Amino acid sequence: MEEIITNFLSSAHVIVPVIALLLSLYTVGKGADILVDNAVSLSIQWGVPKMVLGATLVSLGTTVPEASVSVAAAIQGNPDLSLGNAIGSIIVDTGLIIGIASLIGTIPVDKMLVKRQGRLQFIFALLLAIVSLPIFAGTWTGSGRIYQWVGFIFVFLLCLYMYLSFKWARDSVQENATSTDEAKDEEDEKKGNVIVKLVLMFLGIAIVIVSSKVLIPSVSIVATKIGIPQSIIAATLVAFGTSVPELVTAIVSVRKGVGELAVGNVVGADILNVLFVLGLSAAVTPNGITVPIYFYYLQIPAMLFILIVFRFCSTRKSGKIGKVAGAILFSTYMLYLAMNFVLKSFLG
Repeated sequence: MEEIITNFLSSAHVIVPVIALLLSLYTVGKGADILVDNAVSLSIQWGVPKMVLGATLVSLGTTVPEASVSVAAAIQGNPDLSLGNAIGSIIVDTGLIIGIASLIGTIPVDKMLVKRQGRLQFIFALLLAIVSLPIFAGTWTGSGRIYQWVGFIFVFLLCLYMYLSFKWARDSVQENATSTDEAKDEEDEKKGNVIVKLVLMFLGIAIVIVSSKVLIPSVSIVATKIGIPQSIIAATLVAFGTSVPELVTAIVSVRKGVGELAVGNVVGADILNVLFVLGLSAAVTPNGITVPIYFYYLQIPAMLFILIVFRFCSTRKSGKIGKVAGAILFSTYMLYLAMNFVLKSFLG
């Protein structure tokens, strides 16, 4: 699909990708509106904290682009792309997206979710860093390898994580449930709308994802046609292209006053990038995924560092991620981006 869109826009007059860019910006925003509105409505109806819903259903939906790109690349014989996509998306989600969302408005944090899913977020990233070490490839130096059996373990952990997440969500519902007859009658009246809201929520996710497939090549082609260097395009657009759904969802969530949905979405998406995106990619690759040596210089350390910064910012006593924390996360991402250019120059 993306190749067809890219070929069409590349051969067209510059006005065509500009129109495609504007239309996709509009539809991606509308899709996010539908997604956030229905997610919030469901969280209220079910009694599930918005951050919990963001870390389960919403993050599962918005991680589909990363999973589809990575698994397709692995099947087509290019599994190494999956590693960069997964690690890059974690860095973008945690640094750029939460950073921008926090600069737009203060984000409330569900302390229980940060304690549970937030801890798993760092543990799984650390697990990824460990299994990527060269020693697992039978050497102390050089490239590492994430074997197929590791992919199967990640997929198993994914199933376990999803089970625990929905169990925790169900526990939240029971804790927040009211026993009054009036509330029960009101809940019964709303039950008929649950399926509609679920359908609308996933419709919103689909609109955001499809719009992103048009938005990214449109921006890239317009930038190329007006003379922006391809290297800059690659280092910016490609790096966060598959994270557009999380970015748009986060911005819309904060603007609607439900920023905790954005945090839950990012925490869940980071976990799924390891277990879902990379796990499935490794599981379908008999020879495993090669970990280039330069990933130990910047990508993996940057992933762990930015997660530590996020952990520090999200566990403050205030229970909020404010503008100062947002500026720190955003600056950390920009530093990472700059160091990519330095590393590229150093490696030639």
